[in-house]
Amino acid sequence: MSASDKLTVPGPSTDLLGGSPLSAADAPVLAAEAAAVAAGVRIRELVALPDLDAVYRLYDGIWRPDPKNPPVTTELLRALTKAGNYVAGAYDGDDLVGACVGFFAAPSEGALHSHVAGVSGTARGRSVGFALKTHQRAWALARGVGTIAWTFDPLVRRNAYFNIAKLAARPTEYLTNFYGDMRDGINTGGDTDRLLVRWELDAPGVAAASAGTACAADADAELAEGAVVGLSSSPAGWPVVGNLAGGTVLVAVPPDIEVLRGTEPDAAQAWRTAVREALGTLLAEGATVTGFDRAGWYVLTRPSTKGIAR
Repeated sequence: MSASDKLTVPGPSTDLLGGSPLSAADAPVLAAEAAAVAAGVRIRELVALPDLDAVYRLYDGIWRPDPKNPPVTTELLRALTKAGNYVAGAYDGDDLVGACVGFFAAPSEGALHSHVAGVSGTARGRSVGFALKTHQRAWALARGVGTIAWTFDPLVRRNAYFNIAKLAARPTEYLTNFYGDMRDGINTGGDTDRLLVRWELDAPGVAAASAGTACAADADAELAEGAVVGLSSSPAGWPVVGNLAGGTVLVAVPPDIEVLRGTEPDAAQAWRTAVREALGTLLAEGATVTGFDRAGWYVLTRPSTKGIAR
């Protein structure tokens, strides 16, 4: 490749490849650069102790944990970075407004586990989280890693939409009370069920999503084509169990489970139980989450119905 085939993009893109110039084929890096610019941040890897301590303090402000149970410690972050793992921060000027931490899975898996990511309330709504994830994707691909996995609370609608529609990650396993009692300002008082998702970094859908093309499901269209409702909501906001026997099944989640936990804890617990039974059962039986409707519906398809009429 001649020098004319190379291009250099200033900022986080060159950081991702260790300062190497970019080729026109480096789409993941260019997508990460575009996402950071759109969010109005600069994203970089963090290794210095003051930067790692800033991540600890950022997370402490987001989750307000029991002092004995922080999401991370500065010492742990230091060890992770020394071992070559992923710790990155999003900066608005000199202010750290988001951070993401991941560590490598078993060598045979060739994967990264994205342990925790958070964005300051002052930067919400700017797609800083999206910029962090596209940076993480480019960082991983540059190191020969093809998959990133992480967990999220299946009841949190905005996170389900973000992970499944905006990033094109795919849930693979329902984990019941995965973390136990987390004792923080978000999770205290309830079971910590999680969905494990896998992000296949080279998949065409993931590449399109990283370039900004979200792919939300259409629950109404699915219903028109014969999908059944496995779980819905009553007018009062409580879960209503439906039918799990269809080839394509819709499973609802409440509009804002975090508010519901504070205002109606019994309803919040009812949702946890109902989603666990519906979503957990379907995944255990081999169904695949094929999408998430922004109105709050998981779309699941059973293996025998893939590629054929329903």
